[in-house]
Amino acid sequence: MDTTVIFLTQLSMSIFVYSLLAKWSISPWLKSKAAAVALMILVAPHAIRHVGLTFLVPSVIDPDVPQTFAQMTAWGDFAAGLLAILSLFALRHKWRLTLPILWVFNIVGTVDLLKALSQPDNIPYLAGTWYIPTFWVPVLLVSHMMIFSRLIKGTINTQLKY
Repeated sequence: MDTTVIFLTQLSMSIFVYSLLAKWSISPWLKSKAAAVALMILVAPHAIRHVGLTFLVPSVIDPDVPQTFAQMTAWGDFAAGLLAILSLFALRHKWRLTLPILWVFNIVGTVDLLKALSQPDNIPYLAGTWYIPTFWVPVLLVSHMMIFSRLIKGTINTQLKY
């Protein structure tokens, strides 16, 4: 089987499974939480996006990986992780700019993931990092969509409930 087909199959299946879990279990459970707490739970997985720095480790990634892809992926994830941590602090401490910070984090984080996934020519170079886009990125994509849903539907207003 072709490497790209295997990758896309695993990516698609993971997104599907995590979407089902989100719809059947996580979303109903989060409805019982205050908006700010629910958002903290959805943002939390992104706070460990420093794992993306693995794309810069020569012994883990294929040595022939295009450096533009490795650098963009690693530093994009790292930036999204820092924005997630900032979002967690903003939510926890009820900052006045919490909503704009959440929007920036969610847009930057989503664009970063989609940009990395839109480069299928780099799939053969993933080597030991294969698990990140096939297992972890789907969790992040689903949680980004859940955050967007809360922000767009107005689940939270300018006043977050704690």
